[in-house]
Amino acid sequence: MLRDAIQDQIRTLMGSDEAAAVDLTRPAGDDGLFGPDSASWQVHGDFTAMMIGGVSALLLQMLHPAVLAGVWDHSGFRDDMAGRLKRTARFIAATTYGSTESAENMIARVRRVHGFVRGTLPDGTPYSADDPNLLTWVHVAEARSFLSAHVRYRDPRFPGARQDLYYAEMADLARRLGAAGVPESRATVEAYLRRMRGALRVDARTRDVAGVLLDQPAPNFASQPLQQILLQSGVDLLPGWARTMHGLRVPLREKVALRAGAMGAGTVLRWAMAAR
Repeated sequence: MLRDAIQDQIRTLMGSDEAAAVDLTRPAGDDGLFGPDSASWQVHGDFTAMMIGGVSALLLQMLHPAVLAGVWDHSGFRDDMAGRLKRTARFIAATTYGSTESAENMIARVRRVHGFVRGTLPDGTPYSADDPNLLTWVHVAEARSFLSAHVRYRDPRFPGARQDLYYAEMADLARRLGAAGVPESRATVEAYLRRMRGALRVDARTRDVAGVLLDQPAPNFASQPLQQILLQSGVDLLPGWARTMHGLRVPLREKVALRAGAMGAGTVLRWAMAAR
């Protein structure tokens, strides 16, 4: 009974329905883009860590003016910020665990959508979602966040070689989406982030979008505590310099309690979602 109730709350949080479900069946002999032995299958396999990483990725991505403009100009983010997280989750599920055909179809769909996302920044600079360099920023922010969440909340002993393999696997996915010059290891990812910091900005629109993400109402009263843990853990997962740019703080006492709460939630959710 308890397990069923928790599963219902997860479905409520994710807005799961048959129309949005991702087909993860694979023909015999088709391991998809990565396969069961891949680092990606490990990193993407934990609901709690992936949700925390997804929140952190959105906060990191929006520090780039062109990403922020794309969200501002081309999405109903005030009413559908949760939907953005869900679409990312479906993309990751299909490209990680789906058949090769399903993964390629999902990639093609995203590339088609990107072709319509273009406009002009407030300073007159044009932007486009299919800009290879912008795609690299979006990808690195996402991969770094997912891996950081996995190491913190699922497997603190995840080997360094496997972490580098994860970045290499995700770089292949990024190139399929059109990214260029994608870093493929922990060292090159951190070097890339250092280089990019000068291009990042925070303004009133950034604060507005971040506020909508972090203040979104829970689907119901029962899921509110879990949602708050996931959202605030996403803030805590950010690099310190990114938290500072956002003007967000997680005091040490709150950080200890928050991380303990996220670890506990992860344990309970893994139990609830385990096959019986």
